[in-house]
Amino acid sequence: MADVTLDAKGLNCPLPILRAKKALKDIPTGGTLEVLATDPGSAADFDAFCRTTGNELMEHSVDGGVYRFLIKHTA
Repeated sequence: MADVTLDAKGLNCPLPILRAKKALKDIPTGGTLEVLATDPGSAADFDAFCRTTGNELMEHSVDGGVYRFLIKHTA
């Protein structure tokens, strides 16, 4: 279970990433952020986002056109 869930469904790039970046500022180190998105490009975007920011992409799944990402705030 994530500490915070961000519903970014219906938003296109780069808005899901920008909102996730903002949400992570309020999550303590070691906390988790769940992001729900519908933009097909979000899979590559969140992978790159985590690599460049040092956060950990713990899970990624797709169900019915909704992409789910679980990010651990490590940076």
